[in-house]
Amino acid sequence: MSAGTGPFLAACRREPVPHTPVWFMRQAGRALPEYRRLRGSGSILQAIADPELSAEITLQPVRRYGVDAAILFSDIVVPVWATGFGVEIVPGRGPVVEHPIRSPADLRRLRPLEPEGDTGFVLETVRLVARELAPEVALIGFAGAPFTVASYLVEGGPSRDFARVKTLMHSDPTTWHELVERLAQMAIDSLSAQVAAGVDAVQLFDSWAGSLSPADYERFALPATRRVLDAVRALGVPTVLFGVGTGELLGLMSSAGPDVMGIDWRVPLDVARERVGPRRAVQGNLDPAVCLAPFEVVADETRAVLARAGTAAGHVFNLGHGVLPETDPGILGAVVELVHAEGRAGVRP
Repeated sequence: MSAGTGPFLAACRREPVPHTPVWFMRQAGRALPEYRRLRGSGSILQAIADPELSAEITLQPVRRYGVDAAILFSDIVVPVWATGFGVEIVPGRGPVVEHPIRSPADLRRLRPLEPEGDTGFVLETVRLVARELAPEVALIGFAGAPFTVASYLVEGGPSRDFARVKTLMHSDPTTWHELVERLAQMAIDSLSAQVAAGVDAVQLFDSWAGSLSPADYERFALPATRRVLDAVRALGVPTVLFGVGTGELLGLMSSAGPDVMGIDWRVPLDVARERVGPRRAVQGNLDPAVCLAPFEVVADETRAVLARAGTAAGHVFNLGHGVLPETDPGILGAVVELVHAEGRAGVRP
């Protein structure tokens, strides 16, 4: 494990920092030519199952950008895939499930995760990366929040309307709650093993929570998310909770108890701080598409995010979602330099 004293971890705890920390969601891979050369055209799941390859991919953006945190090269469906449920990641589409959950009987196919036996390759990647990182650079592990993973298992793949998910929630809430409870335990087991292997913080991705109304989120997603975060908090590492299109849910999501709320680009950070309350740090939230513009535009938008973040401690600079594949790595490197030089949230004089 890193020393636990770097800027990222300090910001997560709303402590003073030497500079505003920055990392990028999906910084490992996608936009980096060295990643494309290394990975080739093979399956991403097979790449994740190769610890030495995954460790190198995890470290590439740290070397390239000088970010304050590395995030494990993996995917939120890896635990489900590793237990043999039947999911693949299709290029250009995302996770696809061969036989989606359609009835209570389908839950029998979702067996408990045995981290060392099922995902030992992930834990070995953690160990390899933790040994290589400088003490001031944090290693972030992650898992999918129960609702978001369940959405793939029920819909059979990415969805625009989440109709099957919402039908199951409302027509058979008993089956739905059993499903998300099993996925919550799977996330707890996976994250606990990652922490034991050496990650310094964890992020819970509830990418599709924004598809829910506040009432449905509170009833069908929040309890399982809170259970995961409570379990990880007991391990003594900071937790981040992130979703897309969740502006109207930020208060409820904050009540799940993360140390940091990830904010997408739709909500200004000063507004987000008001919604999540003073006990939460915030992470975000430059629009990833802005990074495709000339750097003078990107610089102006980056400074606008920093201005909204203010001077109170507890801001981790990030994008409002993941790095787009066509992003120029040079732009991201320049953003890191600008944030380090000009960020003021919690920065010691």
